[in-house]
Amino acid sequence: MMYLIDSSVFLEVLLTQEKSDICKDFLDSNLDNLHISDFSLHSIGVILFRNKKEEIFQSFVTDIIPNVIIVSLPKLSYKNMVETKKRIGLDFDDTYQYMVAKDHDLEIVTLDSDFAKINNIVNIRFL
Repeated sequence: MMYLIDSSVFLEVLLTQEKSDICKDFLDSNLDNLHISDFSLHSIGVILFRNKKEEIFQSFVTDIIPNVIIVSLPKLSYKNMVETKKRIGLDFDDTYQYMVAKDHDLEIVTLDSDFAKINNIVNIRFL
């Protein structure tokens, strides 16, 4: 299985939060199958910079990014975002993740309970 790792999983590890060990174990066990969306990569950067943790971002892009595949939403898919959002009921960033996962045939790995709404239409793994 190939996985789209949601920003929540990476942030859990980077910020050494409650489930960081579980997330780190999953990432370490699946190094050859990890994908991150460009949106998640940017979101992680925004959050870390906002919290004055630029060094953590630098370590992330040095240590983690070489081991994952960065994926994007194809340009033509953007025209379907509003319709998809209305159909699945997620906010912009989660809709983007869902559409990237569908387009690239990936299972979403997350800590975000909002994805429970779509667990019946795309594979979601909650850590």
